[in-house]
Amino acid sequence: MTTSSDLAEVSTLMTVLEDLSGRITAIAESYSASPDSAVSVELFNTERSLAQASRTLRRAKEALERA
Repeated sequence: MTTSSDLAEVSTLMTVLEDLSGRITAIAESYSASPDSAVSVELFNTERSLAQASRTLRRAKEALERA
């Protein structure tokens, strides 16, 4: 693969993670005030993990841009 195709792939993955994060957050918020708040807690934990993955991908993208 070339750097440009890798950059495109990483950019796509970043977009997918942003979409997933938003969708998970919406579901988590709907459960936050319900008796099933444990569901909300787990979903917010998932959202935090995705945020970390997004930051890691951003750093990888920046490294590719410098390559």
